[in-house]
Amino acid sequence: MKPLTHPLVSRPCHWINALPILLALALSIPPAMAADPVAQVKGMDQASLLLEERGRDLVAHHPDTPRVPASTMKLLTAFAALETWGREYRFLTDVHRDDANGLWVKGYADPYLVSEELDRMVAALKSKGLREVAGIGIDDSFFGPDVEIAGRSSSDNPYDAPVTALAANFNTLNLVRTGDQVHSAEPQTPLTATARRFGLAGAAGKQRVNLREREVALRYFGELLAAKLEQTGVRVGDQRKIAPMPRHAKRFYRHANSRTLVEIVEPMLKFSNNFIANSLFLRLADPEGNTGVSMASARLKMTDFARRRFGWREFRIEDGAGLSRGNRLSARQLVELLDAFAPYRDLLSEQDGNPNVRAKTGTLRGVSCYAGYVRRESAWLPFALLINQPVEYTLRQRVASNLAR
Repeated sequence: MKPLTHPLVSRPCHWINALPILLALALSIPPAMAADPVAQVKGMDQASLLLEERGRDLVAHHPDTPRVPASTMKLLTAFAALETWGREYRFLTDVHRDDANGLWVKGYADPYLVSEELDRMVAALKSKGLREVAGIGIDDSFFGPDVEIAGRSSSDNPYDAPVTALAANFNTLNLVRTGDQVHSAEPQTPLTATARRFGLAGAAGKQRVNLREREVALRYFGELLAAKLEQTGVRVGDQRKIAPMPRHAKRFYRHANSRTLVEIVEPMLKFSNNFIANSLFLRLADPEGNTGVSMASARLKMTDFARRRFGWREFRIEDGAGLSRGNRLSARQLVELLDAFAPYRDLLSEQDGNPNVRAKTGTLRGVSCYAGYVRRESAWLPFALLINQPVEYTLRQRVASNLAR
């Protein structure tokens, strides 16, 4: 790639190095300000920034103004989950058998029942003597029927997957279509009838889509479990039900996820998994897993947690992943959260190319956020950046790198 020159650049440089200056020209930002990303943020009306050291503001710009936090909201959800259950907590899923030899699976919002985890469940069922069942029943009544995630759109993207109390592979499908043939893109995930229908409805090539609706997602869970049971030699009848489990059904097996909570939270933060975040958010409405929950009860529970733990007053929580534009947090509130989150700092990913920054991004259209820690003279300091106006995508990383220096 050839270097380029520009009147504002004193020597040839590659386009990536000149990008801030070229963007500054396009947005009418003074070149000196573009070279200083912190100064650029301080020139914005719809932005907040706070860097703090032992309760003292080192850098501050509108730190107390509530703004849309986008996926930095996941920091609060992660903290509440870790404080409620602890790092080593494991989610449980119950398997019952009824008088007609039907197998019932009751979910309690385990967000990480991926194909490999279902293999462990099936192996345990077979080791307990399961050889034949008349059919499979799915019970996700732990979530009430009104559960709908604020900010979730109707797209087929994985990040818009429905959230159910029982779900396989985050309620998403990974497929490949070649002509009229559909194949699973994962060797550990057999192709089911529902998956085939989705594949045929999509375009040729790789498809990564969500299951869109609660009933479709639950039906798919039953299909996938049946396929995995049959792969191990367990005979499965044709009966399929989505309903509350019969009262007379007896528990046959309780499955504890092989992953601890901390092993679930870390990838949730790294890959910004909305399904995991909102599963935790809903489950926190009833930490013991005794009764059904709703989005309203989850919002009340998380709001009460934030008020009790931090004394917050002006804020709003509508979902646990940051999908809703109705969420509101201030930079100071995020920094207060990060002060408490310090024991879990290792769960945040390093910024690409800069080990002195560990932070969580938050992105919506016209929203660019970043919150975490920067290392200065061997000390990790909390910072929060909330920009609620269109900006260059890499500005937040440049701000954090500047703060780390």
